[in-house]
Amino acid sequence: MAKLYLVRHGKAAASWQDDPDPSLNGLGHEQAAAMADAMAPLGPLAMVTSPLRRTRETAAALESRWRVTAEVEPAVREIPSPGNELSDRSAWLQHVMTGSWADADDWLRPWRQGMIDRLMAIEVDTVVVSHFVAINVAVGHAENDDRVTVFRPDNCSITVLDNDNGGLRLVEQGAEAETLVR
Repeated sequence: MAKLYLVRHGKAAASWQDDPDPSLNGLGHEQAAAMADAMAPLGPLAMVTSPLRRTRETAAALESRWRVTAEVEPAVREIPSPGNELSDRSAWLQHVMTGSWADADDWLRPWRQGMIDRLMAIEVDTVVVSHFVAINVAVGHAENDDRVTVFRPDNCSITVLDNDNGGLRLVEQGAEAETLVR
């Protein structure tokens, strides 16, 4: 059985509608350092991270502590959005997040299933640095909950799942944000 530590990235320097790939802001770097302090005694463990800059910068705090390199894995990336217009992304995402996967656009299902499949394929204890909706995909699958937003993981929160013979089980839900945080 593998234990999966799903870490949401630190606070980004720009919103999802303003920058397709923002870095962390100062607070985000502080959050990443605090997460690394909390996780350091558990490792070194294998690490997987989304290819986006804010997740790579969050993972870097723990990579340097453990002297490991995270595997960059597109399957754990942020939810894809339609089109290229940044200004339309926020309204689209807010709409998607209030619904269920059964109601979501068909083209989102392969992304969601890819996230689930990748997590279920992990065989060793692993830290996965990812995103709000991606972490909700994992928790929703583990809890058999079809809502897109099952909970609101805070920046650098740590959600723990067990991967037991290809089935995900929620062990500990990470800290929740008081409001929707980018």
